Amino acid sequence: MNVSMVYFPEKEVAVFERRDENFSLQPDQVLIKTDYDLISAGTELANFHEMPNTKTAGGNFPHYPGYTTSGHIVCTGSKVKNYKPGDRVVAAWGGHRSWIVRTEDEYMCLIPDGFDIKIAAVAHLCSFPLLAVRKLQIQLGEACLIAGQGLLGLLAGQLARIAGAYPVIVSDCSPERRELALKLGANYALDPMAEDYISRVLELTEGKGVEKAIEVTGNIKALQQCLECTACNGRISLLGCTRISDQTIDFYKYVHCKGIYLLGTHTSARPQGDRTEWGWPEVDDYKTFFKLVKAGKLDVSPIISEIASPENAGEIFEKIGMRPNPPLGILLDWTKIDPDAGENIG
Repeated sequence: MNVSMVYFPEKEVAVFERRDENFSLQPDQVLIKTDYDLISAGTELANFHEMPNTKTAGGNFPHYPGYTTSGHIVCTGSKVKNYKPGDRVVAAWGGHRSWIVRTEDEYMCLIPDGFDIKIAAVAHLCSFPLLAVRKLQIQLGEACLIAGQGLLGLLAGQLARIAGAYPVIVSDCSPERRELALKLGANYALDPMAEDYISRVLELTEGKGVEKAIEVTGNIKALQQCLECTACNGRISLLGCTRISDQTIDFYKYVHCKGIYLLGTHTSARPQGDRTEWGWPEVDDYKTFFKLVKAGKLDVSPIISEIASPENAGEIFEKIGMRPNPPLGILLDWTKIDPDAGENIG
């Protein structure tokens, strides 16, 4: 069958390619036609640029990016019980591909009736800041700082507010992203490059600093700022991936003496079975995402800057990875790519 995909054959090159793949569906598998998937700029660009602590580090190409997808099931294996052809699903870790094969309930969840399938493509991405907010264990009225207002940061700010944080203070170098964060419910939006940034955070928290913080940039300098802005015995959730540790932190002064909790919140460390006091399995967080969006508590539409064809992958990744002021969120539209390729799968 024809399967199209987007991948990186080498550093800072993205291509769209159609291949002929031969396989049979196993009894416990489903075949999913991708409708939309979201480019996760942070992780994907880190691999695009072959940064340290990535899968491409050391020239490990080709690399197949993409992991937050919505689509519909076209056919199922003979032993599949919980899904049927026509079901709309979220499917994670499938890559930017026109067709995905999944074992039943493997990184997969039904999309509620009436839910916008474009917005559903954000569900897996949103599970990351959901984990970060859960691990912070925010109490009502605690101040929370979110450093970085990309896709994850804009979601994290809304989730912190939903969890009861006040005030929610966000920071980003981009005036446009700061403005959007305010529209999405942040109480204050600051420029981390401003000379008075740290003193401004302290002023907004009556001098003691925030009780909770989420570092989303992956920049060690931003972590240093979070440490200086966080109150004694406060918690900092490391949501961004720190690929390059290019600055020394005085852990005695800023962590040990202040009693700071540094919380790793990579999705690989989330609970895989039952819910815990600090995190839920991925599928449970997908369901939380659906509930919050349907209730009007979480607004996702503004973070999607454009919808583009995966056939333009080279131009898309050049725009978000090589030019200044890149778009925020780009959805790849697969609805017209290989629409009939799965007809003869068996």
